[in-house]
Amino acid sequence: MDEASRSPTVTLADDALLGLLLPFWQLVIAAVVLVVVVLSVVRLARRGPSRMGTALLVTAAAIVALAVVGVLLS
Repeated sequence: MDEASRSPTVTLADDALLGLLLPFWQLVIAAVVLVVVVLSVVRLARRGPSRMGTALLVTAAAIVALAVVGVLLS
């Protein structure tokens, strides 16, 4: 199919639809991540304070690293 024969309105409509769905999927992913984090914190809290302290330090370092990578890539 020739590129000139493709209608530009189809491309704009596709982009608009994806633009509307993007925030929804971000909310779904954020909710799943939040549930997993809460469940893992509850599990760690049951295992005792010594493991909880180490786990919180590792988790905090991972969150900071992901935030830095996100900022650098955006």
